[in-house]
Amino acid sequence: MTRRCATINRVTNAPQSDYTLERETTVAAPLDKVFAFFSQPENLEALTPPWLQFRIETPQPIEIREGTLIAYRLRMRGIRIRWLTEIQTWRPPFEFVDIQLKGPYKLWHHTHRFEKSGSGTRIIDVVRYSLPFGPLGRLVHRLQVAKDIAKIFDYRETRVQALFS
Repeated sequence: MTRRCATINRVTNAPQSDYTLERETTVAAPLDKVFAFFSQPENLEALTPPWLQFRIETPQPIEIREGTLIAYRLRMRGIRIRWLTEIQTWRPPFEFVDIQLKGPYKLWHHTHRFEKSGSGTRIIDVVRYSLPFGPLGRLVHRLQVAKDIAKIFDYRETRVQALFS
């Protein structure tokens, strides 16, 4: 298990409220198998911490392709959140991108990349995000949101390693 960047950093040359999270991990499973797992939205529930009470609201099965919309609901710190994403890019078995259309962020752009690595697969997540509310959003990010997102992705990495070990 490797982690390229375990912290959240500001995006260079981006508006002050934009941030980037980059995570990388390698699993001992073939590329096609790993991509197939990540391409099934119902598996997102297995990768999301239980304290978020994450549920997919879009009727299943969901056929993933560019333009697919997926609605979710979750709870963050007791607040009910509805989230709508669109699959913006779909390049099996190497990459897909989901963007938030409705939800708690001003911007959420999540690139999922998959690369063959020896006999396994390297999974690379790059999340660009921005909070609303200008200076208040930046303060909340510094005090809480950065920690919350890191904790969610830490959980996700642990689950991915367990599922593919």
